[in-house]
Amino acid sequence: MKLVILDSETVTRNDVSLDGITSLGESEVYGYTPNDQVAERIGDADAVICNKCLVTRQVFEACPNLKYVGLFATGYNNVDTEAAKDHGAVVCNVPGYSTDAVAQHTFALILEFYDRTAEYTASTAKGDWVNYKLFSYFGIPTFELAGKTLGIVGYGAIGRKVGEIGRAFGMKTVTHTRSPHRVTDGTPCLELEELLRVSDIVTLHCPLTADNGRMIREETLGLMKPSAVLINTARGGLVDEQALADALNKGVIAGAGIDTLTFEPMREDCPLRGAKNCLITPHVAWAPRETRERLLDRVAANIKAWRDGSPMNVVNK
Repeated sequence: MKLVILDSETVTRNDVSLDGITSLGESEVYGYTPNDQVAERIGDADAVICNKCLVTRQVFEACPNLKYVGLFATGYNNVDTEAAKDHGAVVCNVPGYSTDAVAQHTFALILEFYDRTAEYTASTAKGDWVNYKLFSYFGIPTFELAGKTLGIVGYGAIGRKVGEIGRAFGMKTVTHTRSPHRVTDGTPCLELEELLRVSDIVTLHCPLTADNGRMIREETLGLMKPSAVLINTARGGLVDEQALADALNKGVIAGAGIDTLTFEPMREDCPLRGAKNCLITPHVAWAPRETRERLLDRVAANIKAWRDGSPMNVVNK
């Protein structure tokens, strides 16, 4: 089996090993591949592994031997799954590998708004505590999570984990989900508009679909409390970024913690650059070392299952 990895640098910078994958066949590894070179680099390979490279109908037409597309990810919107099916190729993703990591990062963003640790650290570093007459100063407001309402949009594995952590902090949890019948832990299921009205923190954990693009926009932001915080560790396209920047700058909501953007890497003209009370991390919620090791193990397991005639995690059945 000939196997090509197109964008290894999206999962490792030599800190986690690709050996479990490359040992499965004759392998070529590229750290980064521009989309106009995808077909050329796949060539006559049987299998390709990628994260964000576009595998289009034109790629399948140019690569007649290609029978397997593996993702270094759960999302697979970069692959034309219908074209793959027409071509007789299997497309396999890796669900569930980053649940703990993304939930952890969600609360890292939430806690920064509620505890202001970075601001207090910077204040202490410049000497504010040294020069203060009392044992403590608390000029930067902080708040308790206990008793606050956490609105979770999307209640799959990550949403459920976020709810579990929120309840451990003493928070009230509510959710908006396409599958309310699958919510079995007693969390109230609300329409999106009602969730936005009642929540102190709104956190997005749903996939981006044709139906929910820019679900967070001027009208829906206007439903939120002025004290509310929005967290997005899901997909950037769920949010109208200009509307969010305007809402932050005008005080419509109190803050936003963003790990994903509509265009990645971030563009210079991204509306959220410089927006008030907006924390932005560079799509790293999924990226702890242990998480990436788990991902690579499961990518290898997917390839082995396909090679042995019993493919798993197929997304284009």
